[in-house]
Amino acid sequence: MPGRNFLFVPGPTNVPERILRAMDRAMEDHRSSAFPELATGLLRDLRTVFKTTTGQAFLFPATGTGGWEAALVNTRSPGDRILAPRYGQFSHLWIDLAQRHGLRVDIIDVEWGEGAPADRIGEILSQDKQHEIKGVLIVHNETATGVTSDVGAVRKAIDAAQHPALLYVDGVSSIGSIDFRMDEWNVDLAITGSQKGLMLPAGLGLVCASPKALAAREHAKCPRVFFDFGDMIRANATGYFPYTPSIPMLYGLRESLDIISEEGLDNIFARHQRLAEGVRAAVRAWGGGLKLCAKAPKWYSNTVTAIMVPEGTNAADVIDVAFRRYNLALGAGLARMAGKLFRIGHLGDLNELMLLGALAGAEMAMRDVGLPVTPGAGVAAAAEHYRSTAAPVAPRAAQAQSPSLPPSPSSRAPVRA
Repeated sequence: MPGRNFLFVPGPTNVPERILRAMDRAMEDHRSSAFPELATGLLRDLRTVFKTTTGQAFLFPATGTGGWEAALVNTRSPGDRILAPRYGQFSHLWIDLAQRHGLRVDIIDVEWGEGAPADRIGEILSQDKQHEIKGVLIVHNETATGVTSDVGAVRKAIDAAQHPALLYVDGVSSIGSIDFRMDEWNVDLAITGSQKGLMLPAGLGLVCASPKALAAREHAKCPRVFFDFGDMIRANATGYFPYTPSIPMLYGLRESLDIISEEGLDNIFARHQRLAEGVRAAVRAWGGGLKLCAKAPKWYSNTVTAIMVPEGTNAADVIDVAFRRYNLALGAGLARMAGKLFRIGHLGDLNELMLLGALAGAEMAMRDVGLPVTPGAGVAAAAEHYRSTAAPVAPRAAQAQSPSLPPSPSSRAPVRA
């Protein structure tokens, strides 16, 4: 099919040309004396993205799931008790991973479309007088439902209960795109992956650990080899890794961090919010029984919008037609949301016109499967939002006449008769 695929799943995201060029390089010796300059710079600058001055960053050749595992096995022992709200497929999967490592998970089931219930977490921790609960697992941005939780509120609830539990946060689809404050929120383990806001291919699992989390390693008994923080700490201290890293991914990450620094994190967060609000305006304009999965504005995600289709419609048909007919990749509904919604990912390297193209393709696909969407309604609503909220553009300065060209007729001196 001519043209490029319109990739609007919530990860992997579009990889900027600058990053692709940075990754396109010959292999080199990861044990050379020049390598530490790359590695130490990455580990130092990653702390800016996590917004921490005290945390230690780790880079694993893995994914966000590997980050989940690394965070748990380095700080916990089999039989430890963990508290975890479940409000989407990814919070469910993290719970499953913890259970497979022999952790006892107290699950708070929450309606899908809502976020982490800070008040209930606080109540449970207040009742845990013996401090048997060792950690709280929070998915900051639940990609399956388009819901963002208030991590700051969870931290306040933990503190109000005067509980020492570690705070583990999955920031896979938020870090680098949605405001994340590791130090301010006293997050102990923060996890992300390379294929979302960092705008890289999948292949890196990134974890940032607080001093409190690093201290917990001394008593953690979960088996670990590949994901051992200790091996990483010893090797990273000299600018190397305990095993062969992905050289192209590291150079891509270097370029990604440079791009993020140039735009500025606060500008990135504002851009994602503005783009997301345009998508939500489109959903409202579509009507016809289409609605957001997120139950209230306080849960709205700025990196992915999950759109419920009317009863009797299979959202998988919308996704399939969009892909096969219009070369547009939309996110599918997962687990209990399968067939009930489709997702538009809007994070990473994108702008207004890219999103308008995705909305146009979604409109066409919905009409093709029989949904009563007025052509152009969503695109128009989003375009008007983007137009009305665009930064003002200063008028072009008058350009000086080129001395090599004759003066324009209006500038010529009057000719005497």
